[in-house]
Amino acid sequence: MPLPSADFEVQLELFRTEAQSALQFFYAWDAIHAVAAKDKAVFRLLNEAPLFWNTALGALQASALVALGRVFDPDSGNHSITRLLALAHANLDIFSKDALAARKRKLSANADEWLPEYLETAYVPTREDFRKLKRHVAIRRKTYEEKYRPLRHKVFAHRGVTTPTQVGELFAKTNLREQRQLLVFLGRLYEALWQLYFNGHKPTLRPARYSVQRMLEQPSPNVKHAELQERLVHETSSFLKRHSRDA
Repeated sequence: MPLPSADFEVQLELFRTEAQSALQFFYAWDAIHAVAAKDKAVFRLLNEAPLFWNTALGALQASALVALGRVFDPDSGNHSITRLLALAHANLDIFSKDALAARKRKLSANADEWLPEYLETAYVPTREDFRKLKRHVAIRRKTYEEKYRPLRHKVFAHRGVTTPTQVGELFAKTNLREQRQLLVFLGRLYEALWQLYFNGHKPTLRPARYSVQRMLEQPSPNVKHAELQERLVHETSSFLKRHSRDA
């Protein structure tokens, strides 16, 4: 059996890859639609190869929902956020100041020169911290289970729904703003857990941008260092606009 700390690091990295995959697939799909809707040159470019772009967009949409399911479904094994939080909640010692100091020493040859002062302000989580995080996850999981899991299971992962009317009824229960917030929440949660484990910061869900329209109209001053969703929207927009001018 792996040590709890090693197990947590593995589970945290699995969560990162699944959460970021879902976010990237969705925001690529979302950004392509948003840019094409605003820019006639981009719209014409996409219509030069409509079969390809419809295929790519469909694949992005399906992949986002499949990855989202691996994060939220409790029976998805090692990928589930349920397993990650349960592991952290049951092993609070891995977040102790001694454990944090050991991790810092592995990364810094002169750690003992600055560690004492650093550890004075390091945060040691309580069980209530993880109960709060679990409540946040429970709210988002309820949204996923009610609106997005049926799409994943009946339309994308397994073909349980066949008529356009049935598919339309499932999509009618969803909305883009909610999907964006759901996916960006996963990034906020990962950042909170990473900062707690590696830097001893209190696990706080910091605000994050989720509106594609806002990202396009008011990009961050330094997009290269912005959050993943904004970097992806910026790259997608820049690529499509550049190649639409060339065309």
